[in-house]
Amino acid sequence: MAESAASRFVDQFSCPVCLDGLKEPVTVPCGHSYWMSSMGQKEQEPPYRCPQCRESFSQRPLLKKNTLIAEMMETLQQTALQTAAVDCDVCTTEKSRAVKSCLQCLASFCQTHLQLHYQSPAFMKHKLVEASRNIQENICLSHGKLLEIYCQDDSQCICCLCTDNHKGHSVVSVDSEWTRKKEELKEIKETCQKLIQERERGQRELSEALKLLQSSALETMENVEKVFTELICSLEKKRSEIKEQIRAQEKTEIARAEELHRHLDQELTELRKRQAEIEKLLITEDQVNFLKSCQSVCVLPTFENVPITQHTHLYFKDVSISIFKEVLDDICQQQTAKISQEVSKVCVAKTQNDFLQYFCELHLDPNTTNNALKLSEDNRKVSFTYKKQHYPDHPERFDRYVNVMCREGLCGRGYWEVECSGKQWAVAVCYKGIGRKGDSDDCRLGDNKKSWRFSFYLQNFYFTHDKKKVSVPAVCSSRVGVYLDHGAGTLSFYSISDKMTLLHRVQTTFTEPLYPAFFAGYGSSVRIIEEQSLKI
Repeated sequence: MAESAASRFVDQFSCPVCLDGLKEPVTVPCGHSYWMSSMGQKEQEPPYRCPQCRESFSQRPLLKKNTLIAEMMETLQQTALQTAAVDCDVCTTEKSRAVKSCLQCLASFCQTHLQLHYQSPAFMKHKLVEASRNIQENICLSHGKLLEIYCQDDSQCICCLCTDNHKGHSVVSVDSEWTRKKEELKEIKETCQKLIQERERGQRELSEALKLLQSSALETMENVEKVFTELICSLEKKRSEIKEQIRAQEKTEIARAEELHRHLDQELTELRKRQAEIEKLLITEDQVNFLKSCQSVCVLPTFENVPITQHTHLYFKDVSISIFKEVLDDICQQQTAKISQEVSKVCVAKTQNDFLQYFCELHLDPNTTNNALKLSEDNRKVSFTYKKQHYPDHPERFDRYVNVMCREGLCGRGYWEVECSGKQWAVAVCYKGIGRKGDSDDCRLGDNKKSWRFSFYLQNFYFTHDKKKVSVPAVCSSRVGVYLDHGAGTLSFYSISDKMTLLHRVQTTFTEPLYPAFFAGYGSSVRIIEEQSLKI
C-alpha cells in the first residue's frame, strides 16, 4: 500500500510537458510546475503561455528552482524505494512477496512459509516485523546479536553483549524506547501544528493590516488632493511634496510587511517539512530505523521572535491642512513642516526601550580582523595593539586598514550599542563585498559606496560615505547607539548617556545585507554592549 501510494504521488508530480519526474522543478506565476529543461527546450514569442492552463504573460517568466517540490520529490522517491516489494528468502523457483521478516532468522517469508512461525513452538517466540530489505540493520555488527536494548545515555541501539561497554548507563528495551519516542514525536507534532497555526494567523493579520494601511494611505492622499486643488498655483509644489512623502511611507510599510511575510513563509516551509518528516516516521514499523532517524527530527528548528505588527494608519487627522485656505505663503511653510513631521512619526522609535525590541546580538568576525587589532575571548571587544597579532591568512581579512567586521549580516530593522574609548575610532556598516586587501579607497570604511562610517578623530565627530565627509557638531558620550531600518533605507547614530541624542541620520537605499564594522586606531578600543547592559 505504501509502495503504491508513494508511486502514485511521484506520478502526480510528473512534468506535464515531457512526462518525466520533476528532477529540477520550476514554478510559473500561474502556479503550475515543470521540469526546467522542458521549459527551456524552445523559445516562444510573446505572449508567453503556460503549457497546462494556457494563461498568458506579457514578459517571459523568470524560472527559479522550486526547492520545496524538489525536496518532496526526493523524499517520495526514497519512500518508494524503501517500501519496494521484498522477496521471500525461502521460495526457490518463483519468488513470492514477503509479508514478514524474522529478526531471529534474519530472513523474510511469504504467507506460505511464514506458517512455521505461527505453528511451531520453536519459532513462535521469534520476533516478526514488517517485511524489510534492511533487516541486517537490526543485528549488532560486533556480536551478531539482535539489537534489542537501547542505551539512553548514548542514544544507541545495542545487543545483550554490548551492555558491558554501557555499565552504569540507563538502558531500556527497544520496544519501550520506541513507544516513548513515538509519544514524544506526537507531542512535537502537536507543537509544530500550533506553531504553524500561529504563523498562519499572523499572516492573516498581516494581510488585513496591509489592506488597512493601503486604504488609509489612499484616503489620506485623496483628502490632501481635495484641499490642495482649491489653492492657487503657488501651492502646487507643496502639494506634490506631501503626496510624495505619503507614497514613500506607504512603500516603506508595504516593503516591511512583505519582508515579514517572506520570513513567515520560510518558517512555515521549515515547519511543514519537519511535520512531514515526523508523520512519515510515525507510520514506520522499523523500530531501529525509527530510533536512528528520530534524533534528527525530535528538535524543532528555533525561530527568531519576530513581532507580527504593522502600523495601519498615517495619522493626518490632527494636521490642519484647511488652514492653507486662509493664509498663503507664510502659513504654507509652517504647515508643510508640520505635515512632514507627522509622516516621519510613523514607526519611528524614540526611546531606548523602543529600540530594544530590535536589538541584535553581534559578534566580531576573527577572519576579518586586521593584525594590529586584538579581540577579546568572547569576540565582543576589539583593541589596537602595538604587538602584531599573527592571525592566519584569510581572504576576508583586512590586511592594511585596522578594521574588523561582525559575522552577522543585517536586513530589516536592528539596533546595537558600542562603548568606545581612545582618540581614534569609528562605528560603521558595510556590504560584504567591501575590499579587504591593500590600501585603496575600496578597503577604507566610508570612502566608498559600500560603507557608511561615523568616526571620532582629533576631538571631532564626522560622518563619511563615498569619500564625502560631513562634520557632526555634537557632544557625544563614549557610548554610541546605531539603529538600522534596512527596508526604509535609514541609518541613525545616537549618543547614549542619561538620554538618547540623535547625532546623525542617513536616508538612502540599501541593496544588500549590512555588516556592522569598526575601526580602532592607536590606543583605542570598541566594545559591543550586551543586551542585559542596555537598560538606562
